[in-house]
Amino acid sequence: MPISARPVADDLATRYALDVIDGKIVAGAFVRAACARHLKDLEIGSARGLMFNADKAKHACGFFPSVLTVTEGIKEGQPFDLLQWHGFVAASLHGWFREDGLRRYRMAWMETGKGQAKSPFMAGMGLYMMGFAGKQRSEVYAIASDKDQANVLFKDAVGMSRATIPDCDDGDSLEARGTVVIRGTGDNAWKIEHPDTSSKFQSMASVDSISGPRPYAVLADEIHEFKSAYALQIWKAAIDKMSGDPLMILGTNTPASNQIVGTEYSDLFQRIATGAAEDDSLFSFIARVDKEDIETVFDNEAVWQKALPALDVTFPIDNVRKRVQTAKLLLSEALATKRLYFGIPVGSDGFWISEEAWNSCLGAVDPDQLKGCRCWLSLDLSKKNDLTAVTATWVDAKGHLWSKTWYFTTKTGLADRARDDNAPYEEWAADPVRSGMTALDGAVIDYAFVARQVKRLVEGHKVEFMAVDPAKIDDFTAACALEDVDLPVWQFEGPDEPEGEGLKLVRHGQGPRIVFQERSLSMPRSVERLEDRILNGTVTIDKSPVTTMCAANVMIRSDEMNNRAFDKKRSRGRIDGVVTIAMGVGAADNELPEAKKPAKYRVRVF
Repeated sequence: MPISARPVADDLATRYALDVIDGKIVAGAFVRAACARHLKDLEIGSARGLMFNADKAKHACGFFPSVLTVTEGIKEGQPFDLLQWHGFVAASLHGWFREDGLRRYRMAWMETGKGQAKSPFMAGMGLYMMGFAGKQRSEVYAIASDKDQANVLFKDAVGMSRATIPDCDDGDSLEARGTVVIRGTGDNAWKIEHPDTSSKFQSMASVDSISGPRPYAVLADEIHEFKSAYALQIWKAAIDKMSGDPLMILGTNTPASNQIVGTEYSDLFQRIATGAAEDDSLFSFIARVDKEDIETVFDNEAVWQKALPALDVTFPIDNVRKRVQTAKLLLSEALATKRLYFGIPVGSDGFWISEEAWNSCLGAVDPDQLKGCRCWLSLDLSKKNDLTAVTATWVDAKGHLWSKTWYFTTKTGLADRARDDNAPYEEWAADPVRSGMTALDGAVIDYAFVARQVKRLVEGHKVEFMAVDPAKIDDFTAACALEDVDLPVWQFEGPDEPEGEGLKLVRHGQGPRIVFQERSLSMPRSVERLEDRILNGTVTIDKSPVTTMCAANVMIRSDEMNNRAFDKKRSRGRIDGVVTIAMGVGAADNELPEAKKPAKYRVRVF
């Protein structure tokens, strides 16, 4: 921001923001964006009814070193002096207000590398909001994917409540004074109460274990471990129903691609930080190394602080050096280290293509904008109640491919499959526009329904042919012949055989073998074409959480000739969407020989 517009840095949020923008603090792009947002709103936020109260920010930040003592780590026994990044978060959350006098932020996202004191900071925030922020009958909840994890944060709060208050006689604690009452003894403590305000602080594994919560603060830790967003949605709904200015704080390490819940939330708050999405009630702090740091991150210690803002303050740099030394020797450790310590959102080991390249090819694909372009369809028809995927792949005038996938499953057993696959199928099925997933009535996939969806694509687009798994081609053909579908189809048998009438079906092999190249497509060629397109930036794949899940689950197998194909048996979960995307790209990029023209009749195979 212009020098003339620089605010007075008399609070921890503004001081941190200015130091980051001035380059005095090493920070990654998302933190720099969050700081720029803070400074910009100081300048022009009043036009949106926003105002920053430095006194309120100072009161919240001052609570930590005045009342709380660090209970673990190299600073144990010392006053809880906020780290610089802590100060930015605390001052932002408690300093920004709306014109109606309520706090601006109702949800905050904190994403850093491991060991950055997120849990004790969140515990301190919980204690402050329980009894020291001026709220009567405040209810504060620490939640996580399971009770043990929720107790990590809660035990930090218990420990600080029992620790000697800074600059006081030994044993003079919040508990000893009666300022708080801790229910339970030792490690079995389960609730903290603040009698003067009739407030409480406790840990929960999920909302199901209590009745009618009225949260003033919800502290959700380790979001990357959440297998379903259900609990977060329930708590968010409880926050939204509360009057006043309740707050939900989400803390996490950078999630892996197959950790769907964390990935979706992180994507949202990345957009908030950069201004790609606007919501004045959401706060974002995402500490990651930058894209240009990824290749050399193990050897470039100068960038480590971008993801580890407490580095060499409360988190010794030698801890990271030892981890990196091991990571250089073991691929599995390398992937985990890049994600957990440096904020690089890799998938699990075996992710078949560069994570950065995959993410760069994702975007919005609008079929209506592609009408008139040549189009290829691809189908992976499930056996019973698994995932069925239909992909349409278009090529535009510049030769760029556009791919969109629709998913079909059954409502019966959906919750069980969601649990088994660690995927929020019910949530996705409830929002088919965003996810592309439709849950059909019944216990088995209705092939006729799928065939009708294919018919709509055929009628609305310039479809060249559909690539189909040979094992299910007859089932699909039979569905097309049903009276309520009536979609003419014919199977391509090679250039020496006459063509039929209607939608051409081309067999697409699923394994690593390459056979019958004149009359069928093969997976090794299609995988290669897809990889080339992704790496060259010449394909846009519609961004869908289901597709992202499929990509994160993929494993590759090779034969003795190094022909490569997706391996459904070894993959970590369902990969149907990536299979049909590869089939579609392979169909678009592999020109089959022309069939003979004279015959004009339908060919149906039963």
